[in-house]
Amino acid sequence: MPQKSEIEWTDATWNPVTGCTKVGPGCDNCYAERFAERWRGIPGHPYEQGFNLRLWPSRLQQPLVWKKPRMIFVNSMSDLFHKDIDRALIDRVFDVMENADWHVFQVLTKRSSLMCKYVLSRYHGGPVPPHIWLGVSVEDAGHTSRIEHLKQIRSDARFISVEPLLGPIEDVDVKGIAWAIVGGESGPGARPMHPDWARRLRDICGRDGVAFFFKQWGGARAKSGGRLLDGEEWNGFPWQVVPKPIMAALAG
Repeated sequence: MPQKSEIEWTDATWNPVTGCTKVGPGCDNCYAERFAERWRGIPGHPYEQGFNLRLWPSRLQQPLVWKKPRMIFVNSMSDLFHKDIDRALIDRVFDVMENADWHVFQVLTKRSSLMCKYVLSRYHGGPVPPHIWLGVSVEDAGHTSRIEHLKQIRSDARFISVEPLLGPIEDVDVKGIAWAIVGGESGPGARPMHPDWARRLRDICGRDGVAFFFKQWGGARAKSGGRLLDGEEWNGFPWQVVPKPIMAALAG
């Protein structure tokens, strides 16, 4: 059975890899690390090794046996483009995603240059299958170069996750990006998000024609501050890039 997700913008998670290492300030209070380390040293637990990198070849075929179409967040507990993940394993993940084309797969990375290099090589500079959505995480103005890497990939379903939003991003060109997910940090020591930072991104998305999803304000708990921005929920979703057979199945 798929692991049902509590993440608002997906249906299920698939983790053929778990564990990661930090690459920027957005990683400082990583929720996945905090969860995994709770179980370190418990024999037989999937996170017996804590948040150390671990490959799970036995999980590779899972989406192929999930017959009901789903939005699937790939590696919610890792980063598929971590430098210590062998290309052969990444190839196998993409093989499965390509074959299980009744799902939508959402791949999110902070290692944008490595993803760009891999995808351009795999598809020879051509388009990515429309049910494979590729995205990058951006936490502040200092990491918007990840968006430029993403733009080099040919896809109508590119997306960005600006969570946690840790500082103002005064201007960025997101034309050609389908979707932006924005939210504050949650958990112990959560760093606050200024409302104007979120408003500015909402306005940039409106200017550039990008679906805008406001996930949360964050705080001690993910839902501490609710989801309202200026009194509204912002649930933008790029339905125009969902392949029609999958959209029909999801709607049904």
